[in-house]
Amino acid sequence: TMSELTSVRLDKWLWAARFFKTRSLAAAAIDGGKVEVNGDRAKRAKEVRAGDRVRVRIGLYEHIVDVRGVALRRGSATVAHELYE
Repeated sequence: TMSELTSVRLDKWLWAARFFKTRSLAAAAIDGGKVEVNGDRAKRAKEVRAGDRVRVRIGLYEHIVDVRGVALRRGSATVAHELYE
């Protein structure tokens, strides 16, 4: 479901890309400083777009991914994986 959409809120993107089970968990991680966009601490309303680099700390793991696409809806794991690399 790749539409004309070019950017989406960070909390929505993290949820759509399946880093978090809910948007509120994504928002809590962002508020807790566990998420950076292009090297900067981000707010949950930060718009992310293709080409951005997102760094997410979840527990002991740190994910550094390049945004490939944006989605407003949460899809299957396969679809979610197309959102980043």
